[in-house]
Amino acid sequence: MEEKSRDFIREIIDADLASGKHKEITTRFPPEPNGYLHIGHAKSIYTNFGIAEEFAGKCNLRFDDTNPVKEDVEYVDAIKRDVEWLGFKWSDIHFASDYFDRMYLLAEQLITMGLAYVCDLSPEETKTYRGFASKPGKNSPYRNRTVEENLDLFRAMKKGEFPQGSRTLRAKIDMSSPTMCLRDPHMYRILKKDHHRTGNKWCIYPMYDFAHCLEDSTEQITHSLCTLEFEPNRPLYNWYLEKLDIFRSRQIEFARLNLSYTVVSKRYLRKLVEENFVTGWDDPRMPTLSGLKRRGVSPAAIRNFCSVIGLAKRNSTVDIALLENKIREDLNKTAPRVMSVLNPIKLVIENYPADKTEHFDYVVNPEDESAGVRPTPFTRELYIERDDFMEDPPKKFFRMGPGREVRLRYAYLVTCTSVIKDENDNIMEIRCTYDPDTKGGNAPDGRRVRGTLHWVSADHSFPVEVRLYDRLFNKENPMDNEEGEDFTSSINPDSLTVITNCLVENHMKNENPGFICQFERKGYFCIDPDSTPEKMIFNRTITLRDSWKKKKKHK
Repeated sequence: MEEKSRDFIREIIDADLASGKHKEITTRFPPEPNGYLHIGHAKSIYTNFGIAEEFAGKCNLRFDDTNPVKEDVEYVDAIKRDVEWLGFKWSDIHFASDYFDRMYLLAEQLITMGLAYVCDLSPEETKTYRGFASKPGKNSPYRNRTVEENLDLFRAMKKGEFPQGSRTLRAKIDMSSPTMCLRDPHMYRILKKDHHRTGNKWCIYPMYDFAHCLEDSTEQITHSLCTLEFEPNRPLYNWYLEKLDIFRSRQIEFARLNLSYTVVSKRYLRKLVEENFVTGWDDPRMPTLSGLKRRGVSPAAIRNFCSVIGLAKRNSTVDIALLENKIREDLNKTAPRVMSVLNPIKLVIENYPADKTEHFDYVVNPEDESAGVRPTPFTRELYIERDDFMEDPPKKFFRMGPGREVRLRYAYLVTCTSVIKDENDNIMEIRCTYDPDTKGGNAPDGRRVRGTLHWVSADHSFPVEVRLYDRLFNKENPMDNEEGEDFTSSINPDSLTVITNCLVENHMKNENPGFICQFERKGYFCIDPDSTPEKMIFNRTITLRDSWKKKKKHK
């Protein structure tokens, strides 16, 4: 792993190891299995797993499955796949539900210590009693129940004797505390839902703030690395560990990843999926790791992106162009080049023999010498891009036009002689001649030709579907909308364009879903999992250049 700068988290770990406080560090990545991981999670994965690896420590994968309402084994499996796809391996795998029995006993211990009580207040009443940051709360009328009464009621809650939502278990701390999370927080609620792992064994479930610190302690996590939204509740995290006198993990917060033109909240991503704004969690327009993978983004590009943005103590928004540039950098080095024509028009070389086929050495990747060359067939009838020809071209149009000479990549110089049109005056075919002395695309007399076109042979290409993906949102901050509008009003109507009957070279028939390449002059593409032998589908990963800069200038 590449050497990291000494950010504030690494400096803390350096000091803890140097002082002898810890001989080995242990971190964890603790997602809730209620959705698919997104690019924001990638930063946390990279941080927790990467730091553990760097310090020769351990990192656990733990599923915080304390809320059975929206959790599912589908998400568990997807999270495992995504972590492995990013290139990380966990030391151990755990579930919060592994510790439900222990959590219950620790809750009873707090009751016995006089530090927890069963409360009958409704959610609305609880909110009223809690007060505000500028105003102290007031004690629940149930706060002074005896230890015996609280134990009896809590055990009855566990047995399912009370209706859902009718009672909670709360920590007894200080309703006048200026730290809001210490105003008698909830520890358990009644939730009569089957759990994806424990079935109907439990009808009470621990709240996140109670469960999370106990999970960290049980696994002896030395450094609990999480994002800044957990910072206000750190006093509560420490209170539980201190009062129970168990292993004390250290919670350290860092800035979460906010990305322009992107929504990175599972709640909003679920809305996009469930209301059919996208085709699923792995839609290539989604910022989910499965969506990025399907789009053709490599794990290396994401890791490089996470490395560049680093760790900070204050939240900020990262320009999505930085991620896109990291994707381009990676694919430029690794993606083989392919000739394809997205909007084909036939080009007939009138003086080229009709029965002749010759092969030119095609450089597979100019950035990677070891990729070598492959033979590319050239014939009398070819296809070029329709927008590479203009019948009345302006002065600075350096592609094909009547009487203009251009270079066919790796092949010959050709000159347009005529066009064939249909009854509606649409150009159906371009006729040209070639100069046989310009094999390889260079003129022996040194004449200058500025235009170079890619092409495919009519006899050695086949039709495919191409899906041109773009940013899902057309606003830099999709959540910043007019009053009454939600974030879906910022969806980019041009985020997906499907074009059919594009043409690619025949050798691509041998490639499998997930194969990533560069279509010359058009961008980076990958083969979609929906592809079949009868119908191959290519997803555009990203354009060769940042087209959004031009859009911004023209606004």
